Amino acid sequence: QVQLVESGGGLVQAGGSLRLSCAASERMFRMYTMAWYRQAPGKQRDSVARIFNTGATNYADSVKGRFTISRDNAKNTVSLQMNNLQSEDTGVYYCNKWPLTGSDYWGQGTQVTVSS
Repeated sequence: QVQLVESGGGLVQAGGSLRLSCAASERMFRMYTMAWYRQAPGKQRDSVARIFNTGATNYADSVKGRFTISRDNAKNTVSLQMNNLQSEDTGVYYCNKWPLTGSDYWGQGTQVTVSS
């Protein structure tokens, strides 16, 4: 059974930090590269950070140097440390596997709002 439960969002002032967490089902966590996605108001959902099973990571240019993705293999969790948040980081954040297949299950996401 697929499980994706995101948490840790909130309201923060520009320049502040948040740490998001995602609990994933063991099967998904072990089989796939995991990613954090962001859906800004009125925009499509895009990947902002990915972490491979090897531990390698990559980031969208817009968050590079500010966000850090990590995974805890013992707990099947993926985290996203977000520093120096800016207003353009506002959106709903989701975790999921990468790449997507087009018929993917999504969790409820967690809202991040950055006030300027």
